[in-house]
This record gives sequence, C-alpha cells and structure tokens, in this order.
Amino acid sequence: MLTVHHLGQSQSERIVWLCEELELDYELKRYERRADNHLAPDEYKALHPMGIAPVITDGDLVLGESGAICDYIVTRHGQGKLVPAPDHPDFADHLFWFHWANGTFMATAMMQLVLGFTDSVGKIPFVADRDRRGWEMVETRLGEAPFFGGQALTTADIMMGYALTTGRGFRQTSIDGFPNLKAYLQRIGERPAYQRAMARAEPGVDPKLT
Repeated sequence: MLTVHHLGQSQSERIVWLCEELELDYELKRYERRADNHLAPDEYKALHPMGIAPVITDGDLVLGESGAICDYIVTRHGQGKLVPAPDHPDFADHLFWFHWANGTFMATAMMQLVLGFTDSVGKIPFVADRDRRGWEMVETRLGEAPFFGGQALTTADIMMGYALTTGRGFRQTSIDGFPNLKAYLQRIGERPAYQRAMARAEPGVDPKLT
C-alpha cells in the first residue's frame, strides 16, 4: 500500500495533491508539528535519514524528496499521467519548472527565511535580487500559459504549488501586483482534486490562495 506521511503545513501536501489528481488508492498518515519548536515530531524524523518532509512508504520502500516522490508515483502508480511525453511541445517547459521549483525558487525562499532570523536579511543583496526575479518569472510564465508545464496541469504545478501557497504563508509574501498568479491560484483552488487534498492534508485550514 502506498502511504503518504504528511507533516502538517509542509511540502508533503504536494504528494497528497498528486495522489488525488491521479485518483490513487493510498493511505494518508498525518503528523502534527511539535508545539515547542514547530518542527517535525521524532516519529516523523525516524521515517527517513534526513528527517524532513515529504516521505512516502510503498511496501518496503521508504522514499524522500519531493521531486523523486513525484516521479516515482507517476511512473509506478500513475501510468505516466501529468507528465508530457518527450515529443510533446510542453515537455521542456514542464521539465524546467518541475526542477526549478525546489532547485532555485524554494532554495532562494529558504535563504530569505533563514536570513530573516538574523540581522543579514537586507545585507546580502544577491538573495533578494534572486527572489525578486523568481517571482517575476512566475508572473510572466502564468501570462504565457495556464499552467507552469504548459496547456495542462503537470507535476511542475504540483511542485510549484506549495511555494506559492502554504510556503508563501511562512514569509507573509504578498502577491498584490501579480494578477496572473492570482488567477492561477484561483484555477488551482477550483480543482476538485486540490480541494480533496487540502481537506485531507490540512483539515479546517483554508488554503492560502490569495
């Protein structure tokens, strides 16, 4: 049985959304964050050597890392759905945004978040500049196509979604002045699979779609 181990308000919500989009039969185990430091509980950390979300188990397999999990689930359980074929016009764009999500966009956001805990947040200009350019790229892309991967939702959207919603909430990043992004988030919020995923992953919490 495919099991998604979801840490509340974490990147593992991506995997719940993916499973719902694929209409898979899966088990969801939800873990609350610790009250003292808002980090993962010891039970969650014991799942994988990195001790961070997301993590899935599938029989004897234990797998971490969002991108690896998306690829694994789509290939092993999703008959390749949500990924354009190599000869599809959207294939290259899908690949870029799928990998850019964590490789650059989330990495820059994490640098900004960590610097915010110090006195250095305004003292390392390349980080702020990279962050600004990243958000501008998001807005531009969503003016070119309805989804990051092109004309249809792909796992690139699954990867980008967390950073634009729940992840953005940790930094209180405003999306005023980003009409394309706002329209995109409304489209995502209207998807039945996304609604089911968030209801299961974060019961009682309104998704940060505005």
